[in-house]
Formats: sequence, structure tokens, C-alpha cells
Amino acid sequence: MLLFLAGPIAYCAYIAFTDLQLTGQAESSFVGFANFRAAFKDDAFLNAVRLTLVFTFLSSIVGQNTLGLALAALMQRASKPVRTVTGAVVVTAWVLPEVVAGFLLYAFFRREGTLNAILGWLHLPGQNWLFTLPILAVSFANVWRGTAFSMLVYSAALSEIPTEISEAAEVDGANAWQRLWRVTLPMIRRSIGTNLMLNTLQTLSVFGLIWVMTRGGPGNHSQTLPLFMYEQAFQKSMIGYGTAVALLLLVVGSLFSLVYMRLLRPEA
Repeated sequence: MLLFLAGPIAYCAYIAFTDLQLTGQAESSFVGFANFRAAFKDDAFLNAVRLTLVFTFLSSIVGQNTLGLALAALMQRASKPVRTVTGAVVVTAWVLPEVVAGFLLYAFFRREGTLNAILGWLHLPGQNWLFTLPILAVSFANVWRGTAFSMLVYSAALSEIPTEISEAAEVDGANAWQRLWRVTLPMIRRSIGTNLMLNTLQTLSVFGLIWVMTRGGPGNHSQTLPLFMYEQAFQKSMIGYGTAVALLLLVVGSLFSLVYMRLLRPEA
């Protein structure tokens, strides 16, 4: 842990307070909080923060979490062949390499892609989704690719709920929604917190999927913090500034983790 985690983090923390560059510089110097002040004055950075939060909320907190729970609940009631086929389809999307998944979704959303072909067959107007709604397109792609993890977590959690409890609630007159809200969700609260934390941290660091589909474009309309960090550090050669952005991304992930850890706190 000290060698492969704490050491690199400490070194990155040091670099974030310097003006280190990849090219055109003989040596770096300590600049204090200049990189962080520059970030909060940079409209492109603030745009990346906003898009990162939108991407995380749509694809992880709402998309993967909700769809994963719905699939897990439906598969509990489905026949074995349906469970097998559904599980295989959803898990296949999860195990695909990120670059392959990104290319598949690029082919689906591009102007001459599958989605517009389906809309044309239905006599509905198509559009260039990667140009007009890029952040929604990459959010959908992340939901498509990552929902399997949530489905597996919730399938395991739901299987641990004794059937007698749900049956007793049904006998007492609780409808399906009331059983879900008052019985099922409270009993899998810790699984929900764990799933949200892991999904959110993974989504905050998504790079390859967005890079393959849009490269952060058009302009910077789908440029999340990992892509902005890559642009500053490796395309513009500003390693110090890019590392400062990476530390700010680490802070955002830590804040999400604190919220979810509170969900996981045992009840008194």
C-alpha cells in the first residue's frame, strides 16, 4: 500500500504545487496554491466540474443504481431461462473492454448509426446525437456498460431477504410499492450505500469510454474532469496544473465517499 498507493499520491500532491511541465522547461519551481487558484478561475475547469457531476448523477446515481435494482427485482420473479438470458446480455456489456464498449456506442449514436436507422424505420426524425446531446449519449453509454455490477449486488442483497417478511407485509395489506419502500429498501440499505459508493467512484474516473465516443467534444460539451486533466497534463504539457486538477477530483470522490459512509453507518 505504501509503495503503490501512498507513495504516488504523495508525489502527485507535491507536483500539484509546482509548475512542472513536460516540455520546454529545464527545472520546476514551487508555486504554492497558484495551480488551484488558476483552476477555479478557469471557465473550462468549472465546465468540466459541472459536466462531471451531471455525468455521475445521470449515469451512476440514477441510471446504473435504479436500473440495476429494477433488473434484480424482475429477475427474482422471472423464469430460469429469462434470468439466464438477461444476466448473460447485461454482464456481457460489463465485461467488454472500455474501448470496445465506447466504439459500439459510438456506432450506435453517430449520425449514420443504429439509433437513427431505427428511428428512420419508425418514420421518426433522427439527429447527430453525439453533437446535439453528447453528455446524455455518454451517460447512456456508461449506464449500458456498468449496470451489470449494480444488478449483481442487488440480486445478492434481495436473495438474503426472508420471503416471510414480504409475505407478511402483503397479508397486512401493503401493495407492491409499499413493500418496496417500507420493507425491501430499508433491509438492503447497506447494499445500496456500498453500490452507490463504488459506482460513483468508478464513474468519476471514466475516461476511455468518453474519449472514444466524443473526445470531450463537440468543443468541451462532454469534457469531464478526467478528460480535462488529460488535456492539461499531456496535451498542453502542464503536468503541475493537471495534477492539481487530479487532486481536486480526488477531493470530489472523497466527499461522495463521506456521504455514502454515513449511509453505511450502523443504526443505533
